[in-house]
Amino acid sequence: MEKRININQVEPQAYKAMYALEGYLAKIDIPKTLKELIKIRASQINNCAYCIDMHTNDAIKGGETNQRIFLASAWKEATKFFTEEEQTVLAMTEEITLIYQHGLSKDTYQKAAELFTETQIAQIIMVIATINAWNRIAVSTHQEIE
Repeated sequence: MEKRININQVEPQAYKAMYALEGYLAKIDIPKTLKELIKIRASQINNCAYCIDMHTNDAIKGGETNQRIFLASAWKEATKFFTEEEQTVLAMTEEITLIYQHGLSKDTYQKAAELFTETQIAQIIMVIATINAWNRIAVSTHQEIE
């Protein structure tokens, strides 16, 4: 891959803002395993190898199983491996990541409202939005896996 700009070097204030979001996300009520599942699934959809590598490693360090990580992209066919809450969050991740298709559907939002508080829904959406921003940064700058 061709070498491209390093936004952190060129525009450090932009990264500072992104790191502030990460600081917020580190303190929210959503379990780390669920946050990593969101990050893995969004990164798969966005074909962000850098983020897939990072977040699968983080998930494994946090106790996630290889099998669930391998099945994340096929979660709709592997529902016995994911809780109802996880399935709902994975659906939210796909619909928000692929927002141009139809956005967060009424059915998925209603299911989320049954399972999560408004605060948790807001936090889940922020995790999804943030990883999508990181994916776009990494893919557009050809960030390499270390």
